[in-house]
Amino acid sequence: MSRGLKTTIVILAVLVLFALITLPSLRQAMQRISATQHTAEQARRDVMQVPVSTPTDVNVKAQMYWLSTASPLALEASTIELPLSANPVERSKQLLVALIANVPSAAQRTLPADAILLAFYLQPDGTGVADFSDALSAETPSGIQSEQLAVDSIARTLGANVNVIRRLKILIHGQEMETLAGHLDLSGLFPVSPPAAAAVPAPTGAEQATAAVPALPTVTPTHQVQ
Repeated sequence: MSRGLKTTIVILAVLVLFALITLPSLRQAMQRISATQHTAEQARRDVMQVPVSTPTDVNVKAQMYWLSTASPLALEASTIELPLSANPVERSKQLLVALIANVPSAAQRTLPADAILLAFYLQPDGTGVADFSDALSAETPSGIQSEQLAVDSIARTLGANVNVIRRLKILIHGQEMETLAGHLDLSGLFPVSPPAAAAVPAPTGAEQATAAVPALPTVTPTHQVQ
C-alpha cells in the first residue's frame, strides 16, 4: 500500500471520527434553533391574536358561522357569548378573532388556525376591509368550495353581528390577491347582509304565533376563478 493511499485513509478516518463526534452536537443545535423559532412564532401569533378589549364591551350572544356538524359542505349558525364593542371596527375585529380562535371543533373550522387578523378597516360606504396574514391563503384548502366557505363564514359572521357593513374586501398581508387559494377571486367585493333582526320587522300580536324564521343570508363572490 502506497504512502499516499495510507495518508488518504487516515484523513478519511479522522473526518469520519470528527463527524461522529460533532453530529449529535450539531443535531442538538439545530433542534434548539428550531425550538427557538417555533417559540418566537408562537409568541408572535399569541400577541397578534390577543382578544380585542374596549371600554364599551358588553357580553352578547353572537352568531358565528362555522361548518355544519351535519354537513361539512355547509355553514351553520352557532350562538356563543362574546364581549363585543359598540364600535363597529373593534366589534368586527373581536368577531373575526373569535371566528378563528373559538371554533367548537377542528371539524367545524373554516379559517386556518394559523391565520391572523392583521387589521380591519371600515369605509364610509359600508365596505369592511379585512386584512389577514399569509396563512389564510397558504393554509386554506385549495378548491372553490372550501375557499367559498371560508369567505362565507367571514361575511355571514360580520353580517349577523355588525349592522353597518354592506360589503367585504379581503386582503392578504395588506395586498390584494387574485385568488384565495387558487380558485376564489378576491379582486372584487363580497356582499354582506345585515342582521336578520334588523331586516325583518318584529311581529306583533297574533303575528308572533305565525312569524316565519328569516332565511340565512346568501353570500356569493363577485367573481370566481375556475
